Amino acid sequence: MAGLAIEARGMSKTFGKVQAVRDLDLDVPRGRIYGFLGPNGSGKSTTIRMLCGLLTPTAGDISVLGYRIPEQAEALRRRVGYMTQKFSLYEDLTALENLQFMANIHSLRRSARHRRIEAVGERYHLEGFLRQRAGTLSGGQKQRLALAAATLHEPDLLFLDEPTSAVDPENRRAFWETLFDLVAEGTTILVSTHYMDEAERCHALAILDQGRLVAQGSPLELTGAIDARVAVVESSQPRRVRKALEGHAFVLSSAQIGHTLRVLVHKDSEDPERLIRDAIAAAGLPADSCALSRPNLEDVFVASTRTRTPS
Repeated sequence: MAGLAIEARGMSKTFGKVQAVRDLDLDVPRGRIYGFLGPNGSGKSTTIRMLCGLLTPTAGDISVLGYRIPEQAEALRRRVGYMTQKFSLYEDLTALENLQFMANIHSLRRSARHRRIEAVGERYHLEGFLRQRAGTLSGGQKQRLALAAATLHEPDLLFLDEPTSAVDPENRRAFWETLFDLVAEGTTILVSTHYMDEAERCHALAILDQGRLVAQGSPLELTGAIDARVAVVESSQPRRVRKALEGHAFVLSSAQIGHTLRVLVHKDSEDPERLIRDAIAAAGLPADSCALSRPNLEDVFVASTRTRTPS
């Protein structure tokens, strides 16, 4: 299908008796940032490893940049970049030696190696520590070096597996600005994340839970299609109010934010504000206010994965 970087139907992966990914269907447009959002163990990393040709699927019809997976995985690897959560750097080598090693791995011609290393060094601001061993670098420096290594061969498709989990907010923000620069130049990016603010930056998202796709669409589409309603409750005793609401069938979940509670209720509940007020009053507790609110992406995530037991 024209316009798609990734097209997968029925993609599955089983490890022994464990089904890590189950009948996953994905359509990832070219030239976009596509996000994977899901709890730990939801299948995000396994899916990425299958899509970039590092792990053989148990089943599925999969095309990545027009290559059949797993049959053409070797040819695909020349056109994709992959950055892992732990950055996968050789810590005893200098930053420059890491880049030189990756240039060899990608079989860059000698004439292109110096040019590309110089280009990524300038783009990702590596000049000040190219001669330092990777193991001595800060989290933000390692992140920039890992991204430079993953894009050294100018891939058409970039896979990023929780790339900002070890860096501070300032570096996270700068990292995402770099991703949008890459997309503007034609790169397609698939990124997994735990951060809701990062998920909201994606053009489209897939929410995974227990190996299954439970929601897919743009952030706006997902918040518009949430199978729940959201109410914000203000109370001087939010912990006790939360406890009182937990036992009611119409409540999907609740979370405290300062002195308020954000309560998800079943979408088909009639007059959720009245239901919540009555439940609080029946428990003999105060509620200063209760009003419906627009759902956000975290609400979608909670509603989509609510059957999961927290670990």
